Amino acid sequence: MAFRILTFGTFDDLHPGHLAYLNQAAAKGELYVVVARDANVLRFKGRPALHTEDERVQAVRDAFPQAKVMLGDPDDFMVPVRAVKPDLIMLGYDQRLPPGITQETLGCAVVRAESFQPDVHKSSLRRMKS
Repeated sequence: MAFRILTFGTFDDLHPGHLAYLNQAAAKGELYVVVARDANVLRFKGRPALHTEDERVQAVRDAFPQAKVMLGDPDDFMVPVRAVKPDLIMLGYDQRLPPGITQETLGCAVVRAESFQPDVHKSSLRRMKS
């Protein structure tokens, strides 16, 4: 059985920083990607995503056809964790665990990806430039 690596993100305006994060995760094993729901993007970021959740899922699928890409649960962040049963969760360099979730809750190791040109490819900076 392959080593299952679970990742999470909004992946809005899929850019080289996102690709670097997902490539780092894919290098460690079988890649699973959870794309944030539109409602959760609005709730946590205080603004809507530029692209719909379906468009963001498709962009990740197009870039990583070998990955298993899914939408997150609108209410329970643990749904994909319980479904995938990952061996490792890789967070982006600037991600935090959701409120109320700890590494102990997740039941597997959590590592952080290295940043890739965050002064250029951080999503919030890219939004300001467009």
